[in-house]
Amino acid sequence: MTAPGFTVSAFILLLHVSFVVNYPSGKVTKSCRGMIPEHGHTPQYHPVHRISVSQVTFRPGDQIKVTLSGPPFKGFLLEARDAENSSGPPVGSFTLIDSHVSQLLTCEDVQGSAVSHRSPSKKTEIKVYWDAPSSAPNHIIFLATVVEKYKIYWVKIPGPIISQPNVLPFTTPEATIAPMPTVPSVSHLTRSFSASDCGNKKFCIRSPLNCDPEKERACVFLSFTRDDQSVMVEMSGPSKGYLSFAFSHDRWMGDDDAYVCILEDQIVHIQPSHLTGRSHPIMDSGDPLEHMAWRLADGVMQCSFRRNITLPGVKNRFDLNASYYIFIADGAAADGRIHKHSQQPLITYEKYNVTGDPKNIGGSRSLLLLKVHGALMFVAWMTTVSVGVLIARFFKPVWSKALFGDAAWFQVHRTLMLTTSALTFVAFLLPFIYRGGWNWVSRFKQNVFFYYYIYMFKIYFDAKGGCCFFSQMMHKKIYLHDPLSLLFESSDELAAMFLGMDLPGLNLPGPWKTYAMIGFVAWHVGTEIILEIHAYRLSRKGNLLKEQCCRITFIQTFGI
Repeated sequence: MTAPGFTVSAFILLLHVSFVVNYPSGKVTKSCRGMIPEHGHTPQYHPVHRISVSQVTFRPGDQIKVTLSGPPFKGFLLEARDAENSSGPPVGSFTLIDSHVSQLLTCEDVQGSAVSHRSPSKKTEIKVYWDAPSSAPNHIIFLATVVEKYKIYWVKIPGPIISQPNVLPFTTPEATIAPMPTVPSVSHLTRSFSASDCGNKKFCIRSPLNCDPEKERACVFLSFTRDDQSVMVEMSGPSKGYLSFAFSHDRWMGDDDAYVCILEDQIVHIQPSHLTGRSHPIMDSGDPLEHMAWRLADGVMQCSFRRNITLPGVKNRFDLNASYYIFIADGAAADGRIHKHSQQPLITYEKYNVTGDPKNIGGSRSLLLLKVHGALMFVAWMTTVSVGVLIARFFKPVWSKALFGDAAWFQVHRTLMLTTSALTFVAFLLPFIYRGGWNWVSRFKQNVFFYYYIYMFKIYFDAKGGCCFFSQMMHKKIYLHDPLSLLFESSDELAAMFLGMDLPGLNLPGPWKTYAMIGFVAWHVGTEIILEIHAYRLSRKGNLLKEQCCRITFIQTFGI
């Protein structure tokens, strides 16, 4: 009786586990050419890791053991290159010694031409074999990029140079001291941002609308002030990890120009970045930003910077003379790496040009379509279906008189069930309208909902030949003849409703959403208990009356 529900639940769980365990790690082929991690931080100098080789001369076809060792590190990228052109493509290929800690990469269309980590677990030594190709250059140098943690890494650590026999010795070009990268100056803000010029001199986005960042700790504030050919940006809000905003051509995450203020060791780092999809943002160089400043006070993070309206030749930065949707998000951060936003991002209702006329606007963390979806599902599964179940279970003997050709209880029950089906069907369509069709990027989640709705909508033919859509929880044979089965079947629906309350797009206030669901369960169970007691007492009273009636009939018949 309960197998279909548990089967679907198990299937959903397996899908979820498969989705998690198959997430790739160490696939850093994008960094093959420059060997630079896309972390956005400045690489460290004076490497503490070293590369060693088993021999310093080689012939084509030789296999040389290469060892990367040093203090514990999480990630690495190892390549062999022509020592006379170390910026050129990788040379030769590698063979793994321990495939549990390292993996081969395909760089420049050459399989196995680089080696990287397989997992972020800490390691102190990596050993591999380098296979010399037949067309190897005279001199080979091994280079390694080593990542200790997200913001601490070394790029192109040079290893020993090995040479073919009978060639001229390799001469190192005269060393030149590379200038240290210029670090943009960062200052400390002395006071909170002001909203007094919003709509007058500043283009402001505030949530709640018209809140004041000087007086309200929970105020999320973002402003743009144009000054000739540049824009001054101010951002403020409660956060213990990071605050960010992004310009987007649509309402979806991906291909966006983003800016992140990250808290680390009580210091706020301001970093431009870009989004390539539903994944971590890729940090970019902070060169386009000027006059950066920040402040921390009472759990509120504030940061500001200036950037030019147009940045020709700077990749991933949008021209601010155009209109965009604007996202504001916050969340946790660790080791300079941000995690998924803690709540649905705030998104403006339409596209805006922040360098145009100053405006004072708001945004929403939940769109109307998703709110309607939640409301319809709430009414269907917490009202009409619950009342329909109670009527079918307890009112059958009370409302047994015919109404339009069927028993009154069944007519009311069927009306409520059809209403539930109609509301659920409309609610089911709204997310697809919201997404504009089937979204292959998040197909895992949609597969789960697809199979779950197949489970819920079963075609049930009743004894009279009528046809209507019921979930198994509504199947009268279950809740009329096997209450224990109803408990197991209802567990799936209850779990789905509790999980649905946490849908980020609904942006329901917590913990009241959980209290509301607990109240609904308590009401439904309490009502069933009361009606069960009432039905038991009526049944017992009926049995007593029937017994008394039988006694009176017996006495009258036999005179005893």
